[in-house]
Amino acid sequence: MPKEKVLVVDDEAAIRYTLAEAMRGWGFDPVEAGTIAEALELFDIEQPLVVLQDVNLPDGSGLDALREYKSRQPQCVVIMITGNVMLDDTLSAMRGGAYDFIAKPINLRELQVTIRNGIETGQLRREVKAIRSEQARQFSFEQIIGHSPAMKDMIALARKVAASEASSVLLQGESGTGKDLVAKAIHYSSGRVDQHFVAINLAAIPGTLIESELFGHEKGSFTDAKSRKEGLFEQAQGGTIFLDEIGELELNLQAKLLRVLEEGSFRRVGGLKDLPLDIRIIASSNRDLRSESEAGHFRLDLYYRLSVIQIDLPPLRKRGDDVLMLANYYITYFNRTLRKRIRGLSPEVEEVFLNYQWPGNVRELRNVIERVLILEDTDQISTTWLPRDLLRGIKADFHEDTFHASARAGGSGESIAGRYILPENGVNLEEFELSLVQQAMHRSGGNQTRAAELLGISRDQLRYRLKKLDESGAELGF
Repeated sequence: MPKEKVLVVDDEAAIRYTLAEAMRGWGFDPVEAGTIAEALELFDIEQPLVVLQDVNLPDGSGLDALREYKSRQPQCVVIMITGNVMLDDTLSAMRGGAYDFIAKPINLRELQVTIRNGIETGQLRREVKAIRSEQARQFSFEQIIGHSPAMKDMIALARKVAASEASSVLLQGESGTGKDLVAKAIHYSSGRVDQHFVAINLAAIPGTLIESELFGHEKGSFTDAKSRKEGLFEQAQGGTIFLDEIGELELNLQAKLLRVLEEGSFRRVGGLKDLPLDIRIIASSNRDLRSESEAGHFRLDLYYRLSVIQIDLPPLRKRGDDVLMLANYYITYFNRTLRKRIRGLSPEVEEVFLNYQWPGNVRELRNVIERVLILEDTDQISTTWLPRDLLRGIKADFHEDTFHASARAGGSGESIAGRYILPENGVNLEEFELSLVQQAMHRSGGNQTRAAELLGISRDQLRYRLKKLDESGAELGF
């Protein structure tokens, strides 16, 4: 295992030599510098975890060097050394991020303990940085799958929010649309990336416990409060707190949250002191909070405070070919975890996926892919193992007179409760679909967006059908 490097910065060669020899004996790898300029150059080259920095050097102050080290490598540990300990210097060093302050003449035993403790701290900081860097990569906007116009617009807005100083953000969208992923992407793409991301699902916690979970409590504030407890707001200090399903929050707690947002401070349960707060609050709901507010189920003033920046996540049914991209992503994922070798979706399944409404959105799609990969024995997903709901869901909401007009070759159909019965003589499905597309394009004057609306599908889904029909050699006739 490589030895940890320690940079020794002192203008007295004898002191440098003594310290370097001691550190070699302690199992460290010392690097020596006699000036600040030389120290900064070696710092960039050697990347030491610990720096022993004399306060007074010929070419400047060690306090200035301290700030430079911390700006270049925040996780490094800097121990300041001086022959004249002064309160102002000590305070300046600590405020600048110094780990400790050692006075001359140096007690080597004390220094050894300080360096070893400093290395443990530095290693922990380095590990935390590595974890956060991996989280920033894992939860970046680049990892959100989707190229539909609706997703591109949503991501563009979320990126702007991440780069801003917005203190509150509201995410709205149906269950399963990925609000938690967007919340993480906003945090890990923001200036708060080095601080905590704390999430809480308000629908999963009893109302009697939520206040204590969010704000913490003082010892003795209620029967079971045997000690002081930090709440999630304190844990998220400097970072981001994600309040999932905020529509489930009781009205009295909504009032307290509004106070936190407006005053930038909070009070523990049973506490008498307001504590300052510097966090970004991201709230989410699968309900329309504006409608909930108008109905009296959610505070209108809190809604306005949260929705200064509102991001609406599109449902999967409005994302066109994104459903196929997501399906292939989950096929790759479950191939790895389930040790399968499924190549992809059959054309029939692609058609099913593009037509299905996906009420459970991306979460439902993920579950479908997992189920099918467990059961599928061939190298391609077919309709064999698809849930019945998917297959029923594509027996679409066709308009009755359109159905009759397009089923002439096979006889007339009947409508029962909005669904259509296959004519006794059958129907040519390809001709049926071609007729519907032709009529929609004719009625819309060739406007694909309007034609897609008439058919109850997205523009991407319509273009998929037009391309398929064109490849089949069908005369489109419009």
